Amino acid sequence: QVQLVESGGGLVQAGGSLRLSCVASGIFFSIDDMGWYRQPPGKQRELVASITRSGGTDYADSVKGRFTISRDNAKNTVTLQMNSLKPEDAAVYYCNAQIRILPSQTRTIRGQGTQVTVSS
Repeated sequence: QVQLVESGGGLVQAGGSLRLSCVASGIFFSIDDMGWYRQPPGKQRELVASITRSGGTDYADSVKGRFTISRDNAKNTVTLQMNSLKPEDAAVYYCNAQIRILPSQTRTIRGQGTQVTVSS
């Protein structure tokens, strides 16, 4: 069974930094796109950042210049470095990955989420 496990959430003051990590475990062929979503209280889930297997990145306008996504294909990990955090960044952050179970079969997997709280 393929799983994504996030870590690194917590409480930080506005202007501070946090680093979220996510590792994929289980048996699979490879991982295509990976990304981070977030869901603030009472709001819909939104894409924060994504990264292709070759390293191409995309960011939500609200986090451009503050957040950086990266991955290590050898370790099956994706990381989100969050700087200059704002109270509006507070949310549950979810790791997301397109897992290639077989060469011709993919499955989208999401982690259990990690809480990020930003105090003003």
